[in-house]
Amino acid sequence: MVIGRLADGLVQGVEDAGAALSEALFEPVIRVGVTGFARAGKTVFITSLVANLMDRGRMPGLAAAAEGAISGAWLQPQPDDTVPRFAFEQHLAALTGPAPHWPEPTSAVSELRLSLKVQPRGMLGALSGPRTIHLDIIDYPGEWLLDLELMDQSYDEWSAEILARAEPRSAAAPFLETLRETDSSAEFTETAGQALAEAYTGYLRAARADGFSDCTPGRFLMPGEMAGSPALTFAPLPRPETRSPRGALRREMERRYEAYKSRVVKPFFRDHFARIDRQVVLVDLLGAIHAGPAAVEDLGRSMNDILGAFRPGRNAWLTRLLGQKRVERILFAATKADHIHHSQHGQMTAIMEAMLRQARDRADFAGAKTRAMAIASLRASVEETRQVNGAELGMVRGRLEDGREAVLYPGTLPDDPSRLLVPAQQGAERWLDGDYSVMKFGPAASTLKPGEGPPHIRLDRAAEFLIGDKLR
Repeated sequence: MVIGRLADGLVQGVEDAGAALSEALFEPVIRVGVTGFARAGKTVFITSLVANLMDRGRMPGLAAAAEGAISGAWLQPQPDDTVPRFAFEQHLAALTGPAPHWPEPTSAVSELRLSLKVQPRGMLGALSGPRTIHLDIIDYPGEWLLDLELMDQSYDEWSAEILARAEPRSAAAPFLETLRETDSSAEFTETAGQALAEAYTGYLRAARADGFSDCTPGRFLMPGEMAGSPALTFAPLPRPETRSPRGALRREMERRYEAYKSRVVKPFFRDHFARIDRQVVLVDLLGAIHAGPAAVEDLGRSMNDILGAFRPGRNAWLTRLLGQKRVERILFAATKADHIHHSQHGQMTAIMEAMLRQARDRADFAGAKTRAMAIASLRASVEETRQVNGAELGMVRGRLEDGREAVLYPGTLPDDPSRLLVPAQQGAERWLDGDYSVMKFGPAASTLKPGEGPPHIRLDRAAEFLIGDKLR
């Protein structure tokens, strides 16, 4: 019986290896990671991208779609049975149903497989006939990606950096007050640890609401099934002059910080990040600009940290995990381009490109092909022009989340990105030459024609950059 089980296992192993080889040779897989910070629109991006790849009437910027090389697209079960499936059908119904609304955002890893029937180009393509290419989309929170920075930091280093950033922010006042009342050398109690962690988590929530992106540890805001666990119950503390005694609050906070790195951060990169081929990072650029110079500078720093995550040579453990594999293409996409008039899309893209260039320089990044772009995964507004005090202003009109219609003039983005980026780097408290407004539009009611996906802005160009070369 034991020999039988061994033989069965050997046969199964051979079959699995054969299936993997067959998939690699005849049905290639493109694994696309989609991440972004809160309110950047990951769920809408994935839903609209998949819908528009299935019905390609609005995808002229994707060469394979424009040339008719894609003859079919369908969803099928994903290869990872232990990862939740991205709820595509429910999200699409929310966006395009009779009472359209934004779907609930995802707060954990999910996955979806879309298979494309593609006719390769050229003489060899004509001889070989169409082939199936699988697109595996992995959705995960951007805050988790920033946790990679923790792997290079001791508890003292992380605490010093977090507290230095928190000091000038009004959102941090309650947490800093709790910190001043805390004796880190006192004997640890679970009550004291939980109170400190709750105060710190409250600060992270407030910082995110104020437009900041540097909200680590990422799982504090999206704990999922780990809510309340010791690995998510710690907070930064100032470094004392002398080492804290054994059993002290600070020693336990440090131990839990290290547990978070080893039991939460490392498994995520091992199980999900290590297999990604292409990456999308969604950015709420307009929201950061509206929040002010500090939020813009924080966004640029976060883009730098994200690029660092795709430079595995810096981290010995990550290099061992990935080997020679690198993410081949990274797209930084500024979402909600439909919230400004198209005449300003060039300025929006230029700001993103300038921020990406700075982040690339800061990270000393090389390897993957990167690009910045302004997009709208789902167009929720229409444009109009109005005369105001003798000037012609480009505006957008849409339906607010409460059902009322509103017209927005968000302000004029500068032609020179440095007019925003330099004050942000210099620590300006507010913009000197203008205010920038944002409005929370809901998805517009629409009737989709046969063969057309949801309306968007440049989603086809984003797809061309990410996967277009694999569809040739």
